[in-house]
Amino acid sequence: MLASAAAAALLAGACTQDAPEPKPVETEIPEEVARTLGSAPPVAAQDAGTPLEQRVATLGLLNKRNNISEDIVLKPGEARRVGNVVVKLASCERTAPWESPSETGAFVQVLVNERERVDQPLRWRRIFSGWLFRNSPSLNVVEHPIYDVWVKDCAMKFPGEEPAAAAEESKAE
Repeated sequence: MLASAAAAALLAGACTQDAPEPKPVETEIPEEVARTLGSAPPVAAQDAGTPLEQRVATLGLLNKRNNISEDIVLKPGEARRVGNVVVKLASCERTAPWESPSETGAFVQVLVNERERVDQPLRWRRIFSGWLFRNSPSLNVVEHPIYDVWVKDCAMKFPGEEPAAAAEESKAE
């Protein structure tokens, strides 16, 4: 009985203590990771809409361990480090508005700084490299026990898309 009272007092004291300051998230991509990622692949059809270098993808990153999700906005060829994860966007695409079914996709590479076993040092390991699709997420999945990455959007325009949107806006007024 005395032991349980002492344990309860310790727990109550632990709850009132100030939480430690969170460590700053590292954002610099290590040189060995940058070499592993390489450069973005060339794209053959540049005239099919917004040029590749002007597109912007929004990706979601979820840390399942602490349930923190973050939106990552990248242009093709860019990489971003969030803690122990590096996400690089090679390309993003979406179907034209007049095509059905609509789909948005991104070619993504994901690296994680982790140990293979407890007795080994940390090292960067590629856990995913491929296309992710917004409306068909089960086609290709980032399989990792802690991190999940998915496509939210690819901002790009197609020829003829702007006038049609302006005409619809004027009809609505």
